[in-house]
Amino acid sequence: MLRYYPGYYKPRNEAFAKANLQGKDLIRWKYNRYMHDYLACTKSVDESVGRIADFLRENGLEENTLVVYSSDQGFYLGEHGWFDKRWIFEESLRTPLICKWPGMIKPGATNANIVSNLDFAETFLDAAGVAVPAEMQGRSLLPLFKGESPTDWRKNFYYHYYEFPGAHSVKKHYGVVTDRYKLVRFYGTDSDYSELFDLKADPQEMRDVISDPGYAETRKMLEEELARLRRSLEVPDQDPPEGKRS
Repeated sequence: MLRYYPGYYKPRNEAFAKANLQGKDLIRWKYNRYMHDYLACTKSVDESVGRIADFLRENGLEENTLVVYSSDQGFYLGEHGWFDKRWIFEESLRTPLICKWPGMIKPGATNANIVSNLDFAETFLDAAGVAVPAEMQGRSLLPLFKGESPTDWRKNFYYHYYEFPGAHSVKKHYGVVTDRYKLVRFYGTDSDYSELFDLKADPQEMRDVISDPGYAETRKMLEEELARLRRSLEVPDQDPPEGKRS
């Protein structure tokens, strides 16, 4: 594919340099290039998944194969004027998850339980009939595939980003996320602060209710849960030094 790159982009890049765009015209050009490349990548992935699906069907493997379509994180495509990822906010935080397993997953079924990429390995082991090691942090999704909703399923999860300063300029922050609320703590700069969002009342996360008296009990509950999660996950008080992060 590398040999096609110069032939496609060189004339476009030359036209861009010749135009000498400024201000909003430059911003518009950059956004169009960004979206064009992103959607081209998405189209390529979609076509590749289609070829895999065709192979499974044509070779009689479709009925006995678990297909998982997902991603490593969400991605901003201009929402709130942002692009890229790394934030605890919804567009960046949420990831797609589409699973197909004839005989196990009912076609068209949906599930609102909180799941994580951490659950994938456990799910594959469980599907293969292999015991899941106790030290693994995720959980098998097979009960959810069967339409069950275990009473002890996770009700929230912890998020943490600490690579700042850096190329992406996303400030250090951590927080706890439930099916409805999100408590975020920004730290490590001269403007440390917290934010609280009610995702049911404000799905676009435009209104911080951290100081709203009506959310005082919710804030207290989330702060306690955030502290508990940090203890249980053994989050260090100090971030790893540069060069030792993973």
